[in-house]
Amino acid sequence: MKRNLNNFILFSIMKSVNAIFTFLLFLCPMAANAQQDSTSVTRDSITWNKELDGVVVKAQRQLIKQDIDRIAYDVQADEESKTQTVMDMLRKVPMVTVDGQDNIQVKGNSSFKVYKNGHLDPSLTRNAKEVFKSMPASTVKRIEVITDPGAREDAEGVDAILNIVTLSNTRMQGVTGVLSSSINTLGHSSFYSSLTSQLGKLMLSVDYGYSGMTRHDSYNRVEKSSTYLDTRNTMLGGAEGSNPGDIHYADIDASYDIDSLNLLSASFGGYFYTLNVQGDGYNQLLNPAGKQLYSYRNSYWTPGYNHHSWNGRFDYQHKTHLDGERLTLSYMLALTRQHTDQENAYTDLYNVSFPYTGSLMRERERFTEHTFQIDWLRPLGRGHQLEIGAKYIDRHNNSNSSQTFFGIDTDTSDEFQHTTRVLAGYADYIFRTTKFSARAGLRYEYSYMRGSYPDGKNATFDKHLGDWVPQATLQYQLTAAQSLKLNYTTSINRPGISYLNPAVMVSPSSVSQGNPQLSSSHTQRFSLIYTYIMPRLTLQLAPSYTAYSSGITSVVTAKDDIRYSTYDNILRYRRFSVEQYVQWKPFDTTTLAFNNNVRYEHYEHPSLCYSNHGWSDNYSLSLQQRLPLKLRLSVSAYGKLGHSPSSVYYLQHGYFNYYASLQRSFLKGDRLTVRLTAKAPFNKYWEMEAETVNGDFTGFERSWNRSRSFSISASWRFGSLKSSVKKTEHSIDNSDVVGGISRGS
Repeated sequence: MKRNLNNFILFSIMKSVNAIFTFLLFLCPMAANAQQDSTSVTRDSITWNKELDGVVVKAQRQLIKQDIDRIAYDVQADEESKTQTVMDMLRKVPMVTVDGQDNIQVKGNSSFKVYKNGHLDPSLTRNAKEVFKSMPASTVKRIEVITDPGAREDAEGVDAILNIVTLSNTRMQGVTGVLSSSINTLGHSSFYSSLTSQLGKLMLSVDYGYSGMTRHDSYNRVEKSSTYLDTRNTMLGGAEGSNPGDIHYADIDASYDIDSLNLLSASFGGYFYTLNVQGDGYNQLLNPAGKQLYSYRNSYWTPGYNHHSWNGRFDYQHKTHLDGERLTLSYMLALTRQHTDQENAYTDLYNVSFPYTGSLMRERERFTEHTFQIDWLRPLGRGHQLEIGAKYIDRHNNSNSSQTFFGIDTDTSDEFQHTTRVLAGYADYIFRTTKFSARAGLRYEYSYMRGSYPDGKNATFDKHLGDWVPQATLQYQLTAAQSLKLNYTTSINRPGISYLNPAVMVSPSSVSQGNPQLSSSHTQRFSLIYTYIMPRLTLQLAPSYTAYSSGITSVVTAKDDIRYSTYDNILRYRRFSVEQYVQWKPFDTTTLAFNNNVRYEHYEHPSLCYSNHGWSDNYSLSLQQRLPLKLRLSVSAYGKLGHSPSSVYYLQHGYFNYYASLQRSFLKGDRLTVRLTAKAPFNKYWEMEAETVNGDFTGFERSWNRSRSFSISASWRFGSLKSSVKKTEHSIDNSDVVGGISRGS
């Protein structure tokens, strides 16, 4: 009864929100007509001109612009950009949400890639929230959400790309840089530095960042209960721990203008981090009458865990005298090394069935990737454009794992080698008129996958896959302020090494292993995007439908109170979502933003006769207010309503969080910015809940992370150069693979 009442209340709230949004949409055409005489719209900006006694009043240029393949937020047009970070700006970008732990979602999904100036940035992809919290928004020109990457991007893709475009090039000599640092009451500290210099035709940029996590900052506590259906026994468990560590990331970018038609660019960068995961837990098994069958405590730590990922890139771009035509040749080398040593010690043993008192698990993974790519873009008359290209990837994964048990003489070891070779070709056609734009693309990828076992424990296997990946987009400009876009995309996901590796990992209550017989899965997505942009009001409504069959998913079973997990191509998934975005400036000093994603998801394992479905609403509300004395106030609230399935087994509950900040700029040109932030000041912990609703066991899980913190940050801009390192307009981007480690892991 209580849950039904809560669901009714949440449904009523969302119904009211959507009713308000619909009403605003109804007002859009009226507002457009009302402002027709006083508003002029250009391709790049909207200017509001009104004559008052001979005086021309000019409003701020538009913050949001939509193109056929992306939505762009003009950071430099936002006055708050002088004093805020990129993370603050992201809370205002359509189709982007940021939760209470600064986790970013794009189009309602946490699976996305991060570009910097049109190129995949592995450091940003892996450490996005740490970098964005340190990066001053003043260094960024605009933030783009690339909703339709087109056929030139890898078929193994994600729902969207977040592209961070830094300040544009100008021909100025000199040096410019940014230093930024922060620390909070939980001990978390961060540092970011960027230095750019130009000398003649040579441009050079160096970036370095650091983030340090403490025991208090990374603290986590979990309590869970599971009831096994075959025995009716109940497992009670819990753990309390932390993962302090250090994250370092750095990039060096260089470009050289040979002449007006030829450009060389190169980059080298990566990141590495070390963690010291440590904690204590307990497990207790009770029979249906509540009598204790067995119990034990578990202490765990990782005295040696480190991850290194590096990549080097070289691009050559040649332009012809035909405006818009270019040829790009690219090469990239990516290296990843990951070492894990995890120790477990079992104490307070009571009536346990396992004979050992502890274990040591060692994992060594090595990833090497070579990529060659060619892209050719050619205009075909006014409004027509054709792009074709080809790509070859040679990827090698090596995995070594071993497990030593204390108290018995049984040891296990496994060695697995996985090779993937991908040969791809694509063609992409774009047509543009004043009101109408169309894009159609087709990509074909041939994949060869081979798995071998040097220790001879399993037979060598190989796979040959061929995938066609079509894309199509139509966009129509309804009025000067309104546009409508229809989009169809497809993508594939290949299994990564951790999903394929058949090595068996054992604990007292679980057994897990990969499945070398996995194949790729295919996803289709349909979306419709309505956009309304005026100087003080921006609205966006984007319903979409996503579906795939034979998806890669975990398969969890239980027997005799032991959980067994592996992977299989049996997942059927359907999602209908409606993304809503509203930005309103009622006054010159006030900005209100509402980002909302309502979705219904349905997971199904037809072969296991399991299904799981539910709706949720991920939302964020923000207020930006300029105050006297050059102060700026920012208040945000974000969370999730409803109960959303995360797989066929699990259902996640809603949450809520909030923060407020006050900042001020100093020195000439506001070069120094100091910011005070209070995050969830009235809540010590951030609580999450989840249920196990299907499978051989059902249960409930609740976790706590430290939420309340107070922080101070400072950012200093120096130098006068307003340039960035030139990049070729297109380069290599290899999407990460499901369950794999790569340069983007």
